[in-house]
Amino acid sequence: MEGWTSLEAIRNSAEFTSLKEEEMSDLFQPVHEDFRKTLREYIEKELAPHADEWEEAEEFPLEKFREMGQLGFLGMQYPEEYGGDNDILAEAVFHEEMPRCGSAGVAATLGAHIGIAMPQINKYGTKEQKEKYLIPGIKGESIGALGITEPEAGSDVAGIKTYAIKDGSDWIINGSKTFITNGVRCDWVVLAVKTDREKGYGGISQIIVDKGTPGFEVSKKLKKLGWRASDTAELSFIDCRVPGDALLGELNKGFYQIMANFAWERLIMALGAVAGAQIVMEAALGYAKERHAFGQPIAKFQVIAHTLADMATEIEAGRQLTYYALKLYMEGKNPIKEVSMAKLYTCDMACRVVDNALQIFGGYGFMEEYPIARAFRDTRLGPIGGGTREIMREIIVRTMGI
Repeated sequence: MEGWTSLEAIRNSAEFTSLKEEEMSDLFQPVHEDFRKTLREYIEKELAPHADEWEEAEEFPLEKFREMGQLGFLGMQYPEEYGGDNDILAEAVFHEEMPRCGSAGVAATLGAHIGIAMPQINKYGTKEQKEKYLIPGIKGESIGALGITEPEAGSDVAGIKTYAIKDGSDWIINGSKTFITNGVRCDWVVLAVKTDREKGYGGISQIIVDKGTPGFEVSKKLKKLGWRASDTAELSFIDCRVPGDALLGELNKGFYQIMANFAWERLIMALGAVAGAQIVMEAALGYAKERHAFGQPIAKFQVIAHTLADMATEIEAGRQLTYYALKLYMEGKNPIKEVSMAKLYTCDMACRVVDNALQIFGGYGFMEEYPIARAFRDTRLGPIGGGTREIMREIIVRTMGI
């Protein structure tokens, strides 16, 4: 795309920073902050103006997928040999900036592809699988999904019932999945299946299933409270035959593979929750300064001013907790507790911030023509997706020895 600077071009530039060193987080380097500026400009000019249109259509256009792939926005964490940048912090910037597009559905569509589905291929795929799925995925030419949740198994991954049995060298899959982001139009799905139904989590494997495989059907496109610009589906698998080399990673090790990427998925959600809450708080602050009641801006009333102060404080606390968890993750540690705390706190915090912002906007906040209404709907998924607040608390207490 003419006029846009790629991450690689920024990195290779001799004058890649325009921010003062003290203005940047300890985590992010000057190249990341310049990438942030470029990405923000793209989002504000190319995505945000179309948010209403895509929300109405309940779909993010495929041409934008390709465009963002061409610009290098979909491959930040992936190896250079497959077209990526090998820079996961750049992807963290991506997830912080995406809330500026004005539609959590758009952010979810892209995030599920680059931050949830493709990492499974990158971590556990064979060279052939990486070439088949990562290269076009990074280019925006194919879309991936991760299929774990089922009608009777969500947080309890070990309770899934979809199964695969061997038939010669092939796998035959039967079962169903639900709440699958990108499920309606994905080109491939990494599917969690039972390959040993006598076992719990020790009998789960992951298998890649391509769109168009006989027996693989989208049984329903789901209507949602929020995230409307993302397609969410129920999937069915009836005697779906895939080749033996569709197995991803080790047989019966799928549970561990899934758990290993939950840290990144939850960090993504925490980063987005903080950034989204910041945007909403700033909008509420601006409105409170402009809206007059009883002869003065409502921001001058202590109850409003203190509410804004509390919002800003909670956002900053969430940001620091998330950055700390991200720092530990980048150091190669396994910060299960800290990531769970960040996800738990920030997603609940964002709900509180948006609720307070809507109250400040009053009746206007309840109107669909104001973005606060969409933010209210979109934010509510945070304490559910990627591990519920209840599961986060269970993880935290277990790390405490309880």
